[in-house]
Amino acid sequence: MIKVHHLNRSRSHRILWLLEELEQPYTIIPYTRDAQTNLAPPELSLVHPLGKSPMIEIDGTLIVESAAIVETLCTRYAPDMIPDRGTAAYLRHLELIHFAEGSAMTPILLNLYVSRLGDAGKPLHPRISSELDNHYRYMNSLVRPSGHFVLDRLSAADIMLSFPAEIAMRQKRGDDFPALAGFVEMIQDRPAYRRATEKGRVAGD
Repeated sequence: MIKVHHLNRSRSHRILWLLEELEQPYTIIPYTRDAQTNLAPPELSLVHPLGKSPMIEIDGTLIVESAAIVETLCTRYAPDMIPDRGTAAYLRHLELIHFAEGSAMTPILLNLYVSRLGDAGKPLHPRISSELDNHYRYMNSLVRPSGHFVLDRLSAADIMLSFPAEIAMRQKRGDDFPALAGFVEMIQDRPAYRRATEKGRVAGD
């Protein structure tokens, strides 16, 4: 049985979604953000020193970092969700699963933290807004006519890019980036996505 260390309102939702797509049994170990600070609880630090989610346990091994988790689960249970090695699609897959947690999340997190500074953060807003536009525009340009990234069916890249794409929609950027809006609408309509959302809600989302 796979164990998912799941923090409410976090990137671990996409791991629940992936496991639902893979139809693999799993258990959720829920954690709740602090109501005042919105930070993860200290209990997560007892599992891994970074104290972050998602983390999974599989065959007695703890795996952290979303891209590593997605790559591991897809390789084991759904290798067709990863393009064949040595192809252009595989190179794009590598780029995008790391882009999702590296490049794309940087302006998103900066926007979140700087917005809490009030007037002190105002000088930074133009630069952050420019970077958000740049990253969302890039993602929008990569959506294929099928509505997916990389392959014309659900792939690991779609799982990873779901989080920054959904952030863009929460920021009301759908009119600016319609292909990205279509991608989010498509994934949120998938039965596995809806099941993951309900299970996450039960766990405290």
